[in-house]
Amino acid sequence: MNIKEEILDLLGQGDYIPLTPNEIYALLSSNEKIDEGEFWRTVQEMEGEDFSIAFTKRNKIVLAESVGQFKGVFSASSKGGFGFVTTDKEEFFIPPSLTFCALNSDTVICKRLDRGSKFYGKGNEAEIIAILDRGFSEIIGTLTVYPSGKGLAGHVSPDNERIKHSVLISPKNLGSGQSGDKVVCKVISYPKSEQEPIKCQVTEVLGKADSQEANYRAILHSNGIITSFPSDVVLEAQEVSNEKIIDTGRRDFRSDTVFTIDSHEAKDLDDAISIKVKENGYTLCVHIADVSHYVRKNSKLDKEAFRRGTSVYFTDKVVPMLPKELSNGICSLNEGQDRLTLSAIIDLDKNGNILFCEIVNSIINSKIKGIYAELNDILDKGENSEFCKKYAHVLDDFYKMYELYKILKRKSDQKGAMELDSEETKIILNEEGHPIEIVKRERGETERLIEQFMLCANEAVATYLYNAGMPCVYRVHDEPDIEKISAFALFAKNMNVDISPLRTKNKITSSQLARVLDSVRDTESYPIVSSILLRSLMKARYSPIQKAHFGLSTEYYCHFTSPIRRYPDLSVHRIIKAMLNGEINENTITEYENFAANSAMMSSDNEIKAVHAERDIDDLYKAVYMRDRIGEEYEAVICSVTSFGFFAKTENLCEGLVSIDSLGGGFYFDKDNYTLSRGKTVYRLGQRVKIKVEDVDVSSRQVNFYLIKNQKEDNEAKVYINRSKSRIKANHSEKHFGSKPRRFSTFEKSYSKPKNRKHKRRK
Repeated sequence: MNIKEEILDLLGQGDYIPLTPNEIYALLSSNEKIDEGEFWRTVQEMEGEDFSIAFTKRNKIVLAESVGQFKGVFSASSKGGFGFVTTDKEEFFIPPSLTFCALNSDTVICKRLDRGSKFYGKGNEAEIIAILDRGFSEIIGTLTVYPSGKGLAGHVSPDNERIKHSVLISPKNLGSGQSGDKVVCKVISYPKSEQEPIKCQVTEVLGKADSQEANYRAILHSNGIITSFPSDVVLEAQEVSNEKIIDTGRRDFRSDTVFTIDSHEAKDLDDAISIKVKENGYTLCVHIADVSHYVRKNSKLDKEAFRRGTSVYFTDKVVPMLPKELSNGICSLNEGQDRLTLSAIIDLDKNGNILFCEIVNSIINSKIKGIYAELNDILDKGENSEFCKKYAHVLDDFYKMYELYKILKRKSDQKGAMELDSEETKIILNEEGHPIEIVKRERGETERLIEQFMLCANEAVATYLYNAGMPCVYRVHDEPDIEKISAFALFAKNMNVDISPLRTKNKITSSQLARVLDSVRDTESYPIVSSILLRSLMKARYSPIQKAHFGLSTEYYCHFTSPIRRYPDLSVHRIIKAMLNGEINENTITEYENFAANSAMMSSDNEIKAVHAERDIDDLYKAVYMRDRIGEEYEAVICSVTSFGFFAKTENLCEGLVSIDSLGGGFYFDKDNYTLSRGKTVYRLGQRVKIKVEDVDVSSRQVNFYLIKNQKEDNEAKVYINRSKSRIKANHSEKHFGSKPRRFSTFEKSYSKPKNRKHKRRK
């Protein structure tokens, strides 16, 4: 161990009594001679650079966390100067004046405030005392050019609303940027005070800020999505994809009825299925593309896949994790072609319980590329479907699969797995890439069948690896925070939802939440209730440590079925292959454990980036679509309520803001019940309203709606406004000796609370 590790080991012992630096030096030197100069340099670094230790008032050394110092990531608020620091222990609130000029996503050291501080409230308040690492080195935004003493200078309005400091460009750093351009800027200097700007240099002009193309490129850039592959990676992909397919040492499934089921447009087919009915149940075979055979450990392909972490699916394109030579070529389980696979052979009883799982190197030849829509048509129409002839050679096996699917679905429902159907859109573009239609994407029984089979395989493989004592990249989902579930229960109760399943003294289970959802599944309330519940749950993530998956109500779970498009799945394959090949032993187990840990961390980060990018691109297309429809009227449903207005969603799932200012003011925001109210007028989640598209800002992807009020609401608004004007006039006409007239706020009635004053008894 080095000096730092020895100090941390000493301080971390349960019986450690705080010692001075000299006492620690003497103690450590008693076993082996330690260079005194190096010791003091290490102590100085630990206190002033990485903040792992702290000094008490009596000059004794303790762990920093013992005195309330924590390392975390700062999240700046978009609404004010405050923010939050998320640490391994908890989340801290940072008041506006205690941010230490930290910017959004900076890695910082914060110190918990004591009770004597004027900012102390709930006990989770802290101040930032150091910035360890800046969270960004580039800013993307809209450039405004103006004349300065030394020529033309610039100001950038960041796309990221969490950046509150001014962003200035000096004349020499303006480049070719012009007013109205969307630009990428490199940060030259960060602010050292709240009033100081961020100084930048324009490095790239993306196009006009209101154009679809410039904003598309900005989203890709800000999320680190790279659309092309390095030439050496492509060359390696071409070389491995030309290798001859050899079936030696593989289980041969080429004579079995194996086939894929996917969407019509899918080209990266990484899973195929086959089934056998037995006397006591079923044997389900899930055949997954053997990507690890081609993407070898530490190869250029492997390093590039690790860096990307996942394929990203946009409306008009796919940014794959692997070059198309693999993703659409040799790894894709294309119809009528021999392909190398890793197969999970799962024996199930008649109730869908997993009895045994075997994983083998295999080879398959898919009999057909099944299409969701076509197989759904067969399930709906039976022999009258126009697609029966096309699927005649696999139809018997498909019906057996459907029979098993219903058993697995029933079992999943019984154990309490939550089915949170999120509303998805399909955006249709014209030949120029302009959105011309937006429709709701429907999920049929065949999509759910494949989902259940993949869930079954993922659970079986995770259990297989855990029982074998092997490393694994698990997919975990922590239990929800009880306070958030309590808030959800209050909201649901006020929506007249049956919350009796949640009335328990024990911890909340997924089964209880699933029963609440099922009670509204076929009602208009379901999308809203499901959305609020989803916000109340923890986010699923990857982890090298086995933990239960709350939402699926499974003890063991991993991602195994999509190695073409997800690196964690490829990681699981690599570990399984090493196990099958006898490569995991006492000497290599630590290597694979570290590999699983690194993969889990990187995969979680890349997943978040991909989700953000996909959502932003969808929002961009929706904004462009609605910009062409300014002035049009729509029926909509209130999907979110805030203190500054409410968001409404049209039938084609386009969202827009109805600002509180446009409603006439005087509204009270009830954060527990998600309502805005003024008198008898109340706006709540799930309420149907009629709106008109008022304006659209493509650059911020913000759509603004105007509420078309009924006569009663209009009259109430006019009464309120007239009363407000009368009161303002009265206040201005009052004579106040030695003081200014009191100003009236239109929101005063809503947000001001009467003060409790204790009147002293007159003597």
